[in-house]
Amino acid sequence: MDIRPILSTLRRHKTAAALIVLEIALSCAIICNAVFLIDTRLDRMNRTTGLAENELVRLRYTGIGRDDNAAALTRGDLAALRALPGVRAATVVNQVPFGNSSSYSSINLEPDQQNPTLDASVYAGDEQLLETFGLRLVAGREFTADEYVEWEALTAPASEVEISSVILTRATAERLFPGEDAVGKSIYSGGDNPQRVVGVIEHLIRPGDNGSPADAGLSMVLPIHRPYTTGSYVLRTEPARRDEVLKAAVAVLEQRNPDRILLDSESFEQMSDDFYAQDRAMAWLLVSVCIALLIVTALGIVGLASFWVQQRTKQIGVRRALGATRGQILRYFQTENLLLATVGIALGMALAYGINLMLMERYELPRLPAMYLPIGALALWLLGQIAVFAPARRAAAVPPAVATRSI
Repeated sequence: MDIRPILSTLRRHKTAAALIVLEIALSCAIICNAVFLIDTRLDRMNRTTGLAENELVRLRYTGIGRDDNAAALTRGDLAALRALPGVRAATVVNQVPFGNSSSYSSINLEPDQQNPTLDASVYAGDEQLLETFGLRLVAGREFTADEYVEWEALTAPASEVEISSVILTRATAERLFPGEDAVGKSIYSGGDNPQRVVGVIEHLIRPGDNGSPADAGLSMVLPIHRPYTTGSYVLRTEPARRDEVLKAAVAVLEQRNPDRILLDSESFEQMSDDFYAQDRAMAWLLVSVCIALLIVTALGIVGLASFWVQQRTKQIGVRRALGATRGQILRYFQTENLLLATVGIALGMALAYGINLMLMERYELPRLPAMYLPIGALALWLLGQIAVFAPARRAAAVPPAVATRSI
């Protein structure tokens, strides 16, 4: 089809054409960035934790006043919790994913290293920590009984107790020793005392949002017997019995010592839902924005096409009288819309990158991948063709005698 008549017509309707181009450009720019942000939120919400999430419950207590028997009470609590029906394993750990606490430590490969090699999240727990969390050991071994240290001895004034062993996640091991077996090697964390890597687990997510997505699995596990006052009780049970076990655990701990305050008692799935609540809300908000923009853009295209069909009734009639078929009239309006959409999409792509640069600067978002631009372009091309089809079909259906009656 010769597009010169189309261009000539558009030059006579510059304002209307410019408005449609601008509308498509803004829609393309906003939708591309919105879809990217939605995808980013979904990726974040679908991050692998490494945990048996649907089997875990967490209880967090605090004592009233000073408790000199916290360690002994914790040992008794764990024995009582592990004896509950449905409990597969139980531990006390300093932090949990999706919780309200986080612990990090820098890791060096040399004792006198000036700048740390990386920062890793630190999980510290007892003999059942790995089993309770459902962590999979992929190299080396678990801690032996003589490698565990007591929290009180470790934190006592002028203490000479040191942690000699550590278990790393695969991501941490590969970052520290790329292409090598990390088991048996030494690292330095929190002092000049070397800690030997005795095992490597598949994955264990950081508890918070610190670091980039590539850093999400940078964690390590230390062998420490902690009292309940410095950590959380975590129990692993069958998914169907979580509520039952949680109630029983609260009851047994209340019976053992009523002079404690229960801060939290919930499943890990509840914690995950709460942690990602804002991400879900933002994703749905952006979806609503995209839908609204597409509807407004489609209505604008339909309105303009309908107006032009009305304005060009005589022109359509003349073309029909000269032998133009319905298909040719239909293709005329679809081609016209395709040209406007292409100009708008080209401007929108440039604008999309401009918006993304602003978001990168102000909110530290990643760069917009180029793949989102052709996706947005294709969506708007299809939307334009669908929106203009009905007005174009009405134009093509006008009989030449009716269209040229007033000529």
